Order: sequence, then structure tokens, then C-alpha cells
Amino acid sequence: MVMKQELINKASERQQLCQDIKKMIVERLSLNIDPEWISNDQPLFGRGLELDSIDTLEIAVGLQEVFGATFTDDNMEALGSVNKIADFIEEQRREGHV
Repeated sequence: MVMKQELINKASERQQLCQDIKKMIVERLSLNIDPEWISNDQPLFGRGLELDSIDTLEIAVGLQEVFGATFTDDNMEALGSVNKIADFIEEQRREGHV
């Protein structure tokens, strides 16, 4: 029963992280959409939200300010979707980088 509760808590934390990421993206880029409109696996660039390279920089700076996540040229692929960003933030947290 304890293990089940831990999984529920972890899923809830992940869901909240994804919501916080979406909200940050919408606010940072002044997008005229509801953050809930963005799905967790939707590509942020190209056919997804059709963001560009300037938006990439804005998102990276916003993620560093809000979550403490540091992006470099080597890990920019983590900005591909909300789920990829959440994975990256969780990994940096586990490694003690944020």
C-alpha cells in the first residue's frame, strides 16, 4: 500500500511539473493560448507550436530562472517537448544540479 501511494505521489509531482513548464512557456513567450492546450508530448518546434530559435533561448532562460535547469548546446534536444523538459529537470534534480 505504501508503494502505491509513492507512485501516486510521484505521478502527481510529475503532472504538476509539466503544468508549471507549460505555464512558464506560455507566459515567457506571451503566447495567446491556454497552457492546458499544450500536450506533454507535442513538439514545441517545427510542426508543434512552431516556435523558433529566439523562442528556444527564451525558454532555456526561463527554465533556468524558474527551475534552475541549465541548458547547453549539448543538451538542447531536451527542449523538444514538455515531457522531455520534465525528464531533463528531474534528471538534474536527481544529480543535484538544481
